[in-house]
Amino acid sequence: MSKLKLIDQGVLFMLLSALISALNGATAKILSDHIDAFEMVFYRNLIGMIIIVYALKHTPPILNGGKFHLLILRGLFGTAAMLLFFYTITVIPLGEAITLNKTSPFFVTVLAFYLMGEKININTFIALILGFIGIVLIVKPFGLVFSYDHILGILGGFFAAAAYATIKTIKDIYDTRVIMLSFMGIGTLVPFFFIELKFYDDYIIWSLIVFMAAISTLSQWLLTKAYSLSKASIIGVVSYTNIPFAIGFGWMLGDSFPQLLTFIGISLIVLGGILVGKKKEEK
Repeated sequence: MSKLKLIDQGVLFMLLSALISALNGATAKILSDHIDAFEMVFYRNLIGMIIIVYALKHTPPILNGGKFHLLILRGLFGTAAMLLFFYTITVIPLGEAITLNKTSPFFVTVLAFYLMGEKININTFIALILGFIGIVLIVKPFGLVFSYDHILGILGGFFAAAAYATIKTIKDIYDTRVIMLSFMGIGTLVPFFFIELKFYDDYIIWSLIVFMAAISTLSQWLLTKAYSLSKASIIGVVSYTNIPFAIGFGWMLGDSFPQLLTFIGISLIVLGGILVGKKKEEK
């Protein structure tokens, strides 16, 4: 029963993370008219790092740590994924960028199988197939055509999956906030060498930057907790809900209203999420 409770909490954390992540993507899309991807990543992580340092100072971590190289890898993988994600947001529509980033659950399942020994049961396998079909149906109304930018988007999904898999290996030795700090610290340092710091006199831009940093930090915390509480394959499927959330925000920003195929795709993704959770309900 306690295991079921942990899985339910993990799914809830992922749903909240997906919603906030989609809102973060919409905010980044608005900001892309004013600042580039490297600046967004720099400011987002700098402000997030300040928040995490304050939280650690207020309540020190209990876990002792270890395997420091994996902590660094989590930061590098996460930074690469974020840079590629924000870049694709600036050059292709929000729905396409979010969808390409959502290839990460496929990579997560494969990495979890090979690196962590997690078994892929029939429910998870079918759910991933349904999720894939759903993504294809959602992408079709946007007229997705693969290009260099789209390939970078998929590569971002792979790096995101590698970061999530790393979280799974260090969740029991590092505090969640320490794991986030490694990501944000490296995510601040790397883009610093590629940007020219500017002072914007528009308070709306700064308000959006601070807002994006705050909600993305919250999303990362929820995501990290989700992968710490449940199987990577289950959380990976639930994370597909990020797509309909993103389409909704995209529509509010001026994207065309979703077609019938989009709603069918969303339904298949939800069905996949229910199916993958069926095994835990039977226990």
